[in-house]
Amino acid sequence: MPWGVMSVSDLRLEFCLLASGQGRNVRELCRRFGVSAKTGYKWLGRFKAGGRSALLDRSKRPKLSPKRSAPGLEAAAIEVRNQHPAWGGRKIAHVLARAGGPAPSPSTVTAILRRHGCEIGAHGGGAAPFQRFEREAPNELWQMDFKGHVAMADGRRLHPLTILDDHSRYCLALGACHDERTATVLGHLIEAFRRYGLPQTLICDNGSPWGDGPDAPFTPLGVFLIDQGIRIAHSRPYHPQTMGKDERFHRSLKAEALSGPLLSDLAAAASRLARWRTVYNHQRPHEGIGMATPASRYAASQRSFKERIEPFDYAPSDILRRLGDGGVLSMSGRRRRAPKAFKGRIVALRPSETDGLFEVFYRHQRIARLDFKSETGDAEPVTHVSERLSPICPV
Repeated sequence: MPWGVMSVSDLRLEFCLLASGQGRNVRELCRRFGVSAKTGYKWLGRFKAGGRSALLDRSKRPKLSPKRSAPGLEAAAIEVRNQHPAWGGRKIAHVLARAGGPAPSPSTVTAILRRHGCEIGAHGGGAAPFQRFEREAPNELWQMDFKGHVAMADGRRLHPLTILDDHSRYCLALGACHDERTATVLGHLIEAFRRYGLPQTLICDNGSPWGDGPDAPFTPLGVFLIDQGIRIAHSRPYHPQTMGKDERFHRSLKAEALSGPLLSDLAAAASRLARWRTVYNHQRPHEGIGMATPASRYAASQRSFKERIEPFDYAPSDILRRLGDGGVLSMSGRRRRAPKAFKGRIVALRPSETDGLFEVFYRHQRIARLDFKSETGDAEPVTHVSERLSPICPV
């Protein structure tokens, strides 16, 4: 998402939320936001003294806070639930509205049920509920994907690029892209890295530009991420739950930002996505994190973007080879082929417990497994997919 489409007050709010709390590197955030330390501390002081309204240049707006449902509405919802223990928020909200009483939203009814200790999602037509996991801290894992193709009035297609923090559900980037090419993704990634720092791991699917399929998971984009010290993970083929949080985010994005009037062009799309991203991060209660906002659980990474990539120091015991055309390397008179995305790069070969079988590393990332005893030269791909990445989490 081009940062220029965000309003000044939104940028100030995002800066102050990221800079608040203990252990935050305010001066580093000032550098990333392109402001002086004096200006940054001035914003932070105003925010601490007066909240969001103190950051506005023009008319002040009252600070919003969620209201607890009226006791009568809570009693009515619980009464329906007691009569129908398998019903969830949608059904109960419909029944209350049909009866001529208060007409709450399904999410309001679900919140009432949770406050009263009612089990949610345990019935689901007889299926077991999803087991939900999340990373323990911000920036341990980011999820990245495109949200399909969206038609616009000018005849072109919008390709929304989404990057989500696994722990907080904070939307780090929501790019209005005109294509899904590597250069386009890199532009938005670099903007996000410069603003928020680097994640430990970034997971994406197996298609272009992240990979060339399940058997060829590394592309020039992946090499760029590895050079930044980021571990790469790929989703399991035909298993969208691997990136469940981003998939669920896409449902909210479609329902709340892309279901309105047809977007006129790419500039209008960027503006609408920027406004919705601010609402999603800072105002919208999120069921998956206890109705908190993603911004309340997110903190910028302490690992900064590397504008210049330094050479990597491999272990003294590593066997080093530079990959030739097509990823070809030689050892002990045998030629083998590693992922071609690393053409011209130096890789390290480390023997495994199996005789003749070597693990191939580029910097910190294991990229292949090569057998120098067999007659073939094919590489077995390695993607570092973990089962704990897979469960769906609600948005």
